[in-house]
Amino acid sequence: MITIIILAIAGAVIYAVIGTLWYSDKTPMGKIHMRSLGMDKLTEEERKQKMEAGKAVMPKMYAAQLGLSFLTSFWVVFVVLESLHNGLPLFMAVGFAVFSWLCFTVPAIGTGMLWSSCDRGLAWKRFFSDSASNLVTILAIAFAASLFA
Repeated sequence: MITIIILAIAGAVIYAVIGTLWYSDKTPMGKIHMRSLGMDKLTEEERKQKMEAGKAVMPKMYAAQLGLSFLTSFWVVFVVLESLHNGLPLFMAVGFAVFSWLCFTVPAIGTGMLWSSCDRGLAWKRFFSDSASNLVTILAIAFAASLFA
């Protein structure tokens, strides 16, 4: 169990790294995210002020995100390691993690988009971006965990 917890902590860090890169303002996905937040309608000065104001709460937000990411990471690591320890091939172990994404994460993201005040023109783009981000992260965690099975 200690191995699962340690790997889940590492997975939460993987989650943070991929999320930071994925939603960077230099990527197409980051630009979609910023547009959905209305940042594209702000002047450069307003954007800088908003970013500066957000710096104060950023450590708390990252801590909360790491905690939430740990939960997902824990599930992925648990499923992959237990599957491999029970003799299943890697593609099936990773498949279980992918089905978890498909059956739980995708609907949650979709529901969030349906009921959010997100610009309807951006909703599908953000849905696919957020879903893909989670899939890439889950796959990265699954493959990292498989190295320790």
